[in-house]
Amino acid sequence: MEIEECFVEAAGLQIHVARKLDRSERPLLLFNGIGANVELLTPLMEALEGIECISFDMPGIGLSEVPRMPQRFKGLAKMSAEVLDHFGYGKVDVLGVSWGGAMAQEFAHRYPKRCQNLILAATTAGAIMVPGKPSVFMKLSNPKRYFDKNYLKDIAQHIYGGELRNDPQLMNEYTDRVRAPKSPQGYLYQLYAASYWTSIHWLHKLKQQTLILAGTDDPLVPIVNARILHSRIPFSQLIEIDCGHLLLMTKMKEVAPMITDFLTYSSPEKLLEVVH
Repeated sequence: MEIEECFVEAAGLQIHVARKLDRSERPLLLFNGIGANVELLTPLMEALEGIECISFDMPGIGLSEVPRMPQRFKGLAKMSAEVLDHFGYGKVDVLGVSWGGAMAQEFAHRYPKRCQNLILAATTAGAIMVPGKPSVFMKLSNPKRYFDKNYLKDIAQHIYGGELRNDPQLMNEYTDRVRAPKSPQGYLYQLYAASYWTSIHWLHKLKQQTLILAGTDDPLVPIVNARILHSRIPFSQLIEIDCGHLLLMTKMKEVAPMITDFLTYSSPEKLLEVVH
């Protein structure tokens, strides 16, 4: 299935949307990592056979319009609902990776009737988390990595870990898909949205069946954070994968069938396996 791209007005902004049309019972809404454009998720969208997918660039990221003022996750969740409304989507499944994992939790919490299943990848409960090394977070907080690809290549193995430590081809595949934000403002607004946010006090109220995917070699989000999410979310299952932060890319061949199985309930026993 081809990926269709368009612009949708939501929260008074022109938002860049990517969709893969399919015949699944529910579409899958995908929330990306901080500063990340939709092109980084399109390979996964294409790999999810039989599942309709929709994702979009956050305000000020990729091709989406830069807002005048930042929004917290609450406002961004409302904007996400407006994007879904534009296409006539009612109930959806939701996937979030890293920063987008917090967005996914917020959406599931604020719109429980619209979120059927939840997938959280390489993410945390927000401010109440076990952090990685301070040096890693200093590199992450600098938007230079999205404006200077040589700089990104220099630091990627340190902040993402896993296969990117030793595989130049994977590094090139990742950096080739990176699109610089329209301005550093959009990146800083995303940092603002996540600041002081935490889901720890309401995770136990989530009713969605939840799949948690986490890498055992993730410098940004140590594996203990996934275990915390698993302990707090009632209907959750955790798969620990021998990889780094970019598991949806570096382990896509293994992870995509897991996501498909989880969403279709075709082979739930596969979700009990640990990928090596």
